[in-house]
Amino acid sequence: MFEVKKTEGAARRGVLHTVHGDIETPVFMNVGTSAAIKGGLSALDLKEIGCTVELSNTYHLHIRPGDELIRRLGGLHRFMSWEGPILTDSGGFQVFSLAQLRKITEEGVAFSSHMDGKRIFMGPEESMRIQSNLGSTIAMAFDECVENPAEYAYAKMSAERTARWLLRCKEEMKRLNALETAVNPHQLLFGINQGCTYADLRIEHMKTIAEYELDGYAIGGLAVGEPAPVMYEMIETVEPYMPKDKPRYLMGVGTPVNILEGIYRGVDFFDCVMPSRNARHGNLFTHFGKINLNNEKYAEDPRPIDPVCGCEACRHHSRAYIRHLFKAREALAMRLCVIHNLYFYNEMMRDIRQALDEGRYESFYREKRAIYDARCAD
Repeated sequence: MFEVKKTEGAARRGVLHTVHGDIETPVFMNVGTSAAIKGGLSALDLKEIGCTVELSNTYHLHIRPGDELIRRLGGLHRFMSWEGPILTDSGGFQVFSLAQLRKITEEGVAFSSHMDGKRIFMGPEESMRIQSNLGSTIAMAFDECVENPAEYAYAKMSAERTARWLLRCKEEMKRLNALETAVNPHQLLFGINQGCTYADLRIEHMKTIAEYELDGYAIGGLAVGEPAPVMYEMIETVEPYMPKDKPRYLMGVGTPVNILEGIYRGVDFFDCVMPSRNARHGNLFTHFGKINLNNEKYAEDPRPIDPVCGCEACRHHSRAYIRHLFKAREALAMRLCVIHNLYFYNEMMRDIRQALDEGRYESFYREKRAIYDARCAD
């Protein structure tokens, strides 16, 4: 199901074969939380910007419009008119970050919806059933995402419970995939490594869940407040214990530099709302560094956002025009900038895959790391 085509140090070039098409890795998944990219992008736009995997949110779609409704309409692919692979996260992160009045037990989590206060219960079985109704290509196991820093004793207890929940997820998905009414009987399951920033907990948890023979493995609970060097240290700590023949996913990460560093340490999948969120405020990535279109110096700048970018915004519009749209509070400003940032990310991933194919990722990594993290000189 997953092929590692080539390696360069810890970095891997691979492909995951799925029922909805092949996923060439390393890959950045474009985040459409509620089955849409914020900023006014459609599934057709996703194709145009080179997106290969779309990511949607189990918690949000369960709250609105409801996973049963999506099931009745043929599943998430048909609902949003996207034919490619979709990964749905388990809802665990949102339950622990957005929901109110949580009560965690061995069975799962009872909480109040952040939208209307409605009381909801979600555990491993409920998360799997929701994701089965959505019919995504890849479902994520239900886990507890603990905020860093955390007490060692609680982090240990939480990681052990997450491992027990994972076994329940696996059993329930097996049952759901076997149903004649399954929206996607080939749905894959990725487990999530937890343990906060404690190396021994991360290793022990990874060794435990590696024995569960899942379709892929994620590193969760990072990029939630800890310094970047600590995140990189945790990746290096866990990576030797991750199955070599399964895809690896670093959840909620990140900046272009984060991605370069993650790939350098053996990660295959990434996602983050940051590029689209930043774009909606005029903060953009280019091949020459970062720019903020709100700056006065761009008021009369006739150049595109990025002179070497092939996206719709850069082909047809100037920095001055898009800055004007922001000042005039026109929605088109957000749309054009989100298109640009996501195009940049998808093109960056294509460049990374090509560098790995050609055995020059080390030099690519060292060259781009300084550029991507800097402000554009002009």
